[in-house]
Amino acid sequence: MAQHEVIRTQHPEYSLPSILAIVSAAASFFFGAVLGFVLAVAAIILGVIGMILAVSPSIRGGFVSIISILAGLVGIIAAVLKLFF
Repeated sequence: MAQHEVIRTQHPEYSLPSILAIVSAAASFFFGAVLGFVLAVAAIILGVIGMILAVSPSIRGGFVSIISILAGLVGIIAAVLKLFF
């Protein structure tokens, strides 16, 4: 009787920094100027880390990280505008 090996492939998973980056980028628009600025900067930093981690074939999140960085930049602009207006 032949034995059958079951080969399980792992699906790539999103990295934690990319998930935290998109959450903090989205949250930066809902808070005041100071906290919004801090969250936007955190989104940019976490987005860069997520992009670096996404180079690995077992990690996803490169596109999410790019969107987080762009949203973080917009969040910084929004925080500065909230500060003055």
